[in-house]
Amino acid sequence: MATYAIPAAPSTHRSSGRLLLAGALAGPIFFASAIAQMLTRQGFDLTRHPISQLATGELGWVQRATFVAAGVGVLALAVGVRRTLTEGVGRRALPILIGIFGAGLIAAGLFTADPEYGFPVGTPDGPVAHMSWHSVVHSVAAAVAFTAVAIAAIVLTVRYIRRRAALPAVANGAVALVLLLPMSPEQMSLQIAATGLVAFTWTTVLAVRLRRAA
Repeated sequence: MATYAIPAAPSTHRSSGRLLLAGALAGPIFFASAIAQMLTRQGFDLTRHPISQLATGELGWVQRATFVAAGVGVLALAVGVRRTLTEGVGRRALPILIGIFGAGLIAAGLFTADPEYGFPVGTPDGPVAHMSWHSVVHSVAAAVAFTAVAIAAIVLTVRYIRRRAALPAVANGAVALVLLLPMSPEQMSLQIAATGLVAFTWTTVLAVRLRRAA
């Protein structure tokens, strides 16, 4: 997509390219790690346990580190977007919204959800009686992060509409719609996984397209 970037020095161009590459890799790294853990950690069931619960238990440090690494990658994307988009709708809002997403991921890694529904193994098979403070922070951070991505997709939709780019506008609008769908208590863990997949696919596609156009 056209970015209308001001010509930059080669060193600045390379730096922006590296930032965008880090942003493009954040999603694949996150899901590669999460899927590997889902397949190897005893008792984990995605139909019952959200990905966040991988951050609990003896091996929870792996998922905590995954959250933080992905968040740092998304923050790099935010800086890359700020350097690449120099005019047009979203040039100021998009880096901020993407940065909020990255910060939310880091917070989600630093403040873990509570063990429940039998995971990790040995945890009572039911919901936690009272959410801990760090689980509340985790939930709020995740909600704010994914809301920020949804708003960013709306901003990009408006940007494309103003440029009469119908297909990208529709695609970004669909992303925003999916991210803003209410959660069903019965399918919440699957919906959270799907929401994460959509959000990270969006950031990856954005990073790749900006890097190619830079």
